[in-house]
Amino acid sequence: MSVASVPTASSETASPPEARRTLLATGVNHALHDGYTDLIYVLLPVWQAEFGLDYVALAFLRSLYNGALAALQMPASRLAQAWGARIVLVLGTGLSAAGYAIAGASGGLVGLGVGLLLGGAGSSTQHPLASAVIARAYGAAARGPLGTYNFTGDLGKAAVPPLVGLLLTLSGWRHALWVIAGGGVLVAVLVGRLLPREPQSRSAQAAAKRATRRVAGGSPPGAGFGLLVAIGMLDNAARPAFLLYLPFLLQEKGAALTTVGLALSLVFIGGALGKAVCGRLGERLGVTRTVILTETGTALAILAVIVLPLAPGLILLPLLGVMLNGTSSVLYGTVPELAPGGRVERAFAVFYTWTLGGSALAAPLLYGRLGDAAGPHWAAVAAAGTALAVVPLMLALAPRLGAADRQRA
Repeated sequence: MSVASVPTASSETASPPEARRTLLATGVNHALHDGYTDLIYVLLPVWQAEFGLDYVALAFLRSLYNGALAALQMPASRLAQAWGARIVLVLGTGLSAAGYAIAGASGGLVGLGVGLLLGGAGSSTQHPLASAVIARAYGAAARGPLGTYNFTGDLGKAAVPPLVGLLLTLSGWRHALWVIAGGGVLVAVLVGRLLPREPQSRSAQAAAKRATRRVAGGSPPGAGFGLLVAIGMLDNAARPAFLLYLPFLLQEKGAALTTVGLALSLVFIGGALGKAVCGRLGERLGVTRTVILTETGTALAILAVIVLPLAPGLILLPLLGVMLNGTSSVLYGTVPELAPGGRVERAFAVFYTWTLGGSALAAPLLYGRLGDAAGPHWAAVAAAGTALAVVPLMLALAPRLGAADRQRA
């Protein structure tokens, strides 16, 4: 069967072995790309020392990768409609690897910038297309696997930057990038071998689209998708808005820099667990109950961290991380159900573009200015309010979800 050209909730899904292979391939791919994205933080001080860059220039280098990643997700989904998601995922991973190889071979800033642009362009393929591939492979049971896929990105963030940091102690940064680029080539080969091919005809795809509308058991695909995107934007905005001010809140309570680092680690560990757990929780409790639970819990936990002394606040941080990051897995799993016209790749591309882009703009422009004007306490309170703002939108979305979720709610 096709895993890249049919709507998610079709009457046919992949066989269990094919579904597991799909999840393995996309999970490893996700770990690589998220690791690629975050390893730039490790390299920025090295580039600053070598090229004599100021912070504006360093921010520009970072934005080259992230800007290409965010801007090209929708073009990647259109390319997948013509070539198939499997081919585009393989080519995207290869392109990211080539970008880091070019950056490693560069003798100056121009070559480095070109390499980062290519790396971001390659990474733009994996979020929308891999999510759609998993959704089709598992059909109605995709919510939990999508949470697992979401979790694998955190594994990459935890593994790749420290690996590059170790390589930097053994050799120069250029050699480190060549090694990491070689790893990308291996992952591209793995994705090409594990993901099933796409032999379905257009008529079979059309039949599967009709099946999607019948299976949904509620509104036709597309109804409520705008609400889902708005919820995703608020959820993604609350996360960086709080994390931006957490170190300052802790320092006011007497935390040393090492304690601040520990606190962030506790949030990230909880967040990784939340991404793995909340997708499964959404299957058991329903989307509406789970999102309301996690967003309300996020708001209450943020307020508690603001007022509690240092020690109990630190104890609360892993649970806060679970709820702060876990909602995203539930929302990703809902995209296929509400995809307009059953066009899952495009729906994921739109969802990721708006939620990632919106959070990138909101954190510095809105919450950054609020922090300057009112201080970190009120900015953190605003982050809690942003999480709570999801609740009425979720209640408005609930009638447009599938019948099973309405029964749970």
